[in-house]
Formats: sequence, structure tokens, C-alpha cells
Amino acid sequence: IYLTATASKMSILGLKKKQPKTFKVKVITMDAEMEFSCEVLDQEVPKDSPITFHFLAKFFPEKVEEELVQEITQHLFFLQVKKQILDEEIFCSPEASVLLASYAVQAKYGDYDPNFHKPGFLAQDELLPKRVLMQYQMTADMWEEKITAWYAEHRGIARDEAEMEYLKIAQDLEMYGVSYFAITQNKRDTDLLLGVDAQGLHIYSPNSKLNPNKSFPWSDIRNISYSEKEFTIKPLDKKKDVFKFYSSQLRVNKLILQLCIGNHDLFMRRRKVDSIEVQQMKAQAKEEKARKKMERQILAREKQMREEAERAKEEMERRLFQLQDEARLANEALLRSEETADLLAEKAQIAEEEAKLLAHKAAEAEQERQRLEVTAMKTKEEKRLMEQKMREAEQLAVKLVEQSERRLKEADHLKQDLTEAKDAERRAKQKLLEITKTTYPLIAAYSTPPAPPEASDYESASTRLDFKDSDMKRLSMEIERERLEYMEKSKHLQDQLKELKSEIESLKLEEQQQQAGLYGLHSEARGYVQEPIKSFCLILF
Repeated sequence: IYLTATASKMSILGLKKKQPKTFKVKVITMDAEMEFSCEVLDQEVPKDSPITFHFLAKFFPEKVEEELVQEITQHLFFLQVKKQILDEEIFCSPEASVLLASYAVQAKYGDYDPNFHKPGFLAQDELLPKRVLMQYQMTADMWEEKITAWYAEHRGIARDEAEMEYLKIAQDLEMYGVSYFAITQNKRDTDLLLGVDAQGLHIYSPNSKLNPNKSFPWSDIRNISYSEKEFTIKPLDKKKDVFKFYSSQLRVNKLILQLCIGNHDLFMRRRKVDSIEVQQMKAQAKEEKARKKMERQILAREKQMREEAERAKEEMERRLFQLQDEARLANEALLRSEETADLLAEKAQIAEEEAKLLAHKAAEAEQERQRLEVTAMKTKEEKRLMEQKMREAEQLAVKLVEQSERRLKEADHLKQDLTEAKDAERRAKQKLLEITKTTYPLIAAYSTPPAPPEASDYESASTRLDFKDSDMKRLSMEIERERLEYMEKSKHLQDQLKELKSEIESLKLEEQQQQAGLYGLHSEARGYVQEPIKSFCLILF
């Protein structure tokens, strides 16, 4: 503003006098560049064209929320602090760097929209210090994912609010607003650093800019002076020692003194009541913020209403399409239902006819069932009789076997008796011959010789003996024949019993099939029942 006013004033004066010599000046801010033409005053001007000036904050506020009144001032200061953090002029931990980056993204892009902010949308943005990027083995996509996770939480925060949240975090960093200078406590050593900020003066080791070895708050300093290269800090408490340090460059010494005076004046001014002008500026800024906040709220409500209206419109369109689909489906269903009704009517008529037919068949089935029950009862009775006859046949077979065995035993006894009789007969014959041979000479010697036996007597004796042998043979043959007949009858009876059992088993199987509702069982069962009866009759007769 001062440069613009000065240029305008010099332009007006140039109308009255001769056109003076001018030089070009370029002013570079954090977000723009501007060029001016200025007159040559009573001072040395660099020969560079244009002469470049950087518009930066020289004194940092203690409380950014109270001291940064105008929005443009806040925005330029935010850009300056952000650049110092990215350039590592202000140390920031990795966690705080990610959080600050998320507020910077909110200030630049607004609310997070996953449909618009696709992965990779932060690829061209410088958001984290290189030290943080090199500290962890993480890809750019992984860092973007972490930043986006915090970015999504800042929905609804305006740009100026996001920048203010960024500055609130940054003002608590150890190196925030500190200007460092190399100093010594004597003229030979250069092993200390002097830090000047809004709180006071701090003495650091050269390799540590975070934790000062000694601090001098502005409230404890009575006076600061320097003579060429020597600085003197006098505390308010006269009992404390005066602190002296040395700086070798005169230009740097002037800068140190200006920073000390400016920060001290601001420190004292902040602790006094604001002037009317500052109060008016703060009131205007407050009103402006309230107005903008109201506008943002109105815009947010309008946006929300618009989004809700769009969602309602989409919902209505979706509902309309759904209703149209439902109407189409309903019409199709109506046509199908009409066709179905006709088909159902035909089916109902067919079903009625089928019902009558089924009723008729049911009556026939009931009659058949009753007939089958009667047949089953008859079959059961016939089966019972058959089983009874089979048991009787088995008993008869057992008796026949027992009789056969008994007759066999009797035949054996008869054979034994026959053998014994034959042996007795042979012994008798032998004895008779011996007696005859012995007695015949004696009779011849002491008596008259008897008349010789007639041939008829010998023949009769021989005939009697021969008759006994033939009877025994005949009896033995008869006994053997009877035994063979009994054995054959017994074997035949066993075969008939086996056939009868197999026929009874088939009869049981057919009876089970008959109970399952098979038709034609009665006639077949009758045939199966008659055959065993015939066989059984053959056995009996």
C-alpha cells in the first residue's frame, strides 16, 4: 500500500516538473508478483533491473487468532509459514506435518469429495518436508492416503478457518518466528547462536536450534545496546549480571538491533489496551468474519438444500422409473393373470371331470380293495391249512423215517438170526455125519447089519435140508426188498417236502405283493394254492 501511494504521488509531481529518471521495482508476495516504476531519490539504487523486493512478515505474532485481523494478512502469513516449514526453516514432527498438510489441502481444495478427489490428486502438491519423506520408507501414495484420511475429517471448514487452524498448530512449534544469528561470547570463538522472537532473546548451541541454553524474556530486559560488534543485554534486576556477546558483521548487527527493538515494542504493545484504530479494525474484521461466516452458513444451507433437492429429484426419478417398471410389470402380470384365469377355468373343468373319474375309480378301487381283503382272508385261510397240512406231512415223514429205521433194525436182527440159524444147521449136519460114521461100524460088528437105507429116505432128508436153505434165502431177499422200498419212499417223501416248502415260500411272497395293492394276485395265488394241494394229495394217497 505504501509503495502504491508513493508511486502515485511521484506520478503527480512528475506532471509539474520535468520527467525524472525512474527505475523498475518488482515486489514478490507469497502468491503474486507486481511491478512498479519509481523515481530516483537521494539514495543509491542497485543497477539491477528490475529491483526485486520480497514482501514478507518481519515480526511474527504471538497469538495468530487475535493479531491477524484482515483475511489477506492471514492468507499471506499462512503461505509464508507453510513455506518455512516445507523448507525446514521451522522444524516439524512427521505427525504434525501430516496434520498441517491436511489443513493445507482443505484450504486449497475445499471439502473432500471421493467422487472428485481420486487417488493421485495430490501428486503435484508439495505438502511435506523432504526430511519427513526420507525418514520413513513410504511411497507417495501411502503419504497421500494418510493425508487424505485427515483431510476427510475437515469437512465443512472454510479456507480462512483451515488456514487459521494451520497457524494455530504452527505457532506452538519450537522454531516458529525465531531468527537465528551466529554469535560468540568473546572475540575469538563462534560457537553460539542468538535467537530473536516475539518472546525474547535465546542463546543456543550451534548444533541445536530447538532447546535454548539460556533465555531472556522481553519482560526481564531493561535495555539492549551495541557498540560496533559488542552487544549488551541489561536485565531489569540490577543484581543479575549483564550478558554480552559479539557479532562480526555490522549489517547483521543492525538487523539484530532492529529485530530486538521491533519485537520488544510489539511485546509491550500487545499487553496494552488496543488503540481506537486497532479496535475499529478488529471490530470491522470481526463483523466481516461474522458476515462471511453467515454467508458461508447460508451458502452451506443452500448447498445442502440443493444437494437434498438433487437427491430428492434423483430419488423421485428413481421412484418414477421404479413405478414405471412396476406398472409395466403389473400390466404384464395382468395379462398373464387373464391368461392364467382362462387356463385355470379350463383346468378347473378338466379337474372336475378328473374328479368324477377319480371318484368312479375310487369306488372301483374300494370294491377291489374289499375283494382283495376277502381274497387275502381266503388266502390266509388256505395258507393256514397248507401250513397245517405241511406240518402233518412233516410229522408223517418223520414217522415213516422212524418206521424205516425200525424196519432196518429188524431186518438186521433177522439177518443176524438167519446167520446164527445157518451156523447151527451146519454144526448139526456136521455132528450128524460124525455120529453116523462112528456108529455104523459098531452096529455092523455086534448086530445084524441093518437094512440099507432106502434111497427115498436120503432123498427126503436131502430135500428137507434144501428146503430150509431156500426159505432162508427167500426171506432174506424179501427183507432186503422191503428195506429198499422204504428207503425209496423216504427219499421221495423228503423231495416232496422240499417242493412243498418252496411253494409255501413263493405263496408268502405273493401274499406280500397282494397286500401292497398288486392286481391279479387272486388268480395267481389261487393257482399257486391249488398246485401244492395236488402235490400234498399225491403224498397222502
